[in-house]
Amino acid sequence: MRSRPILYVLSLYLAFSLVGCTSKPPADNTISDTGNTGNASDTAAKDRKESKRHKGSKEAKEANEAKEAKRQPLVVPAGSAITVSLGSALGSKLSKSGETFTGTVAKDVVAENTVVIPKGSTVTGTVTDAKPLGKFAGGAELQLRLDSINLNGTDMPVQADVRTFSAKGKGKRSAALTGGGAALGGLIGGLAGGGKGAAIGLAAGAGAGAGGAVLTGNKDVVLPAEFAVSFQLTQPLEFR
Repeated sequence: MRSRPILYVLSLYLAFSLVGCTSKPPADNTISDTGNTGNASDTAAKDRKESKRHKGSKEAKEANEAKEAKRQPLVVPAGSAITVSLGSALGSKLSKSGETFTGTVAKDVVAENTVVIPKGSTVTGTVTDAKPLGKFAGGAELQLRLDSINLNGTDMPVQADVRTFSAKGKGKRSAALTGGGAALGGLIGGLAGGGKGAAIGLAAGAGAGAGGAVLTGNKDVVLPAEFAVSFQLTQPLEFR
């Protein structure tokens, strides 16, 4: 009689054991969930970094654009003088109307304490008129126009007053300069500088306009190589 309860208990124990062995353990999603969480964090961090980079680039671009907008051009105002040292001799008899001449800037041109046209820059001009002695009411005349200045390989157009040199005939061995004191100053500088034009000589008159005389010795106007002529701007020059 005692053996039956024992058998019954053993049967139940075996039954529960079999059930425990055949049943599948619950799926462990810990690793999978942790992996997904890590990937999401990395993606979010990457997105934030990319967004920050784009924002920084945009801000830098806007700052550069604002800086460019605020930058004002340097201006050489109208009325300023550009002194040119002639590259070759010019004269009422030597030159012809329409002839091109070259030279170099004799001294730095400055705007707002900045050199915008350095000394030595190449210039190009035109002989607008050349009348030898006897073909201009008994005298001679030479007119020069400054056309452009070469800066960094590019010709910059220039608008300036035409410089006129004239010589009276018969007895007056001199060429009078007309057109303003700035041009007279250029003549003085050219002759005093010891260039080839120094042999001509210069006599200063009382006025600042046509009050100068260049002794030519032949009654024809002659401006030798290295002679300094000042051209007065009629329009401002802008530099960025």
